[in-house]
Amino acid sequence: MDHSTFASERLVLERKGPDFPFYSDTPPSVSGTAWLWVLAAAASGFAALGIPLPFEDNIVTGWLRAVAFVALPLAALAIAAPGRWRAIFRRVGIRDVLLMFGFAILNIIVTLSVGALLQTFGTVSTNSAVADAADLEGARLASFFAKVGLQLLGEELITILPFLAILAYLHNKAGMGRNAAVLAAWLLSAVIFGMLHLPTYDWNFVQCFVVIGCARLILTWAYVWTKNIWVSTGVHVINDWALIGSTVFLAPLATAA
Repeated sequence: MDHSTFASERLVLERKGPDFPFYSDTPPSVSGTAWLWVLAAAASGFAALGIPLPFEDNIVTGWLRAVAFVALPLAALAIAAPGRWRAIFRRVGIRDVLLMFGFAILNIIVTLSVGALLQTFGTVSTNSAVADAADLEGARLASFFAKVGLQLLGEELITILPFLAILAYLHNKAGMGRNAAVLAAWLLSAVIFGMLHLPTYDWNFVQCFVVIGCARLILTWAYVWTKNIWVSTGVHVINDWALIGSTVFLAPLATAA
């Protein structure tokens, strides 16, 4: 199979170009058992973000948590697919940067619209880490924004790697058609992403599965469209930095007024 092109039938939500890695390799470049190790490493990286420590967290431990969040799933993928693990990363051009901003704007619109609708009929919980950022200044605030950027790469890894694992399983083991497997993996990975945010948002199921789930569908679309995790990460960073920036810089101005 020529991996530089898609099969004749593909989703409307994909552009022409490279196909997804790993799911159609012959022989498979990542076995089923290897995928389990990759997913376990992704779960371990996520756990590293909140694992209790015998002492109070600080800037250094915060950075170490973020590094582990990214390093553990990447290391597992490198072991599972030696020589091919970089397939989730592609070169970033001007067009990709423009796509980042376009998808980020779309995601902000969707998130705010769904969030406002939900708030009309129920309650939404705030992210305490974002709220606390309003009290930071100078180097600590810059460090917070930088750490968030790294952590968002980790969030992309714990979404895109399960997406690819589910795609591989549904297509190769369950016999599902390529496009149906992509759609199912897209939806299931968004559900997983929403589930992982439950502790952050006080176990608000509707908020996590509807608001954050919808946002995740848009973020994953950036990867589905480009097959480049740098693009979906860029969208995620622009989106979250904009929302955090509005809390840190604009909210105090509104209060003062």
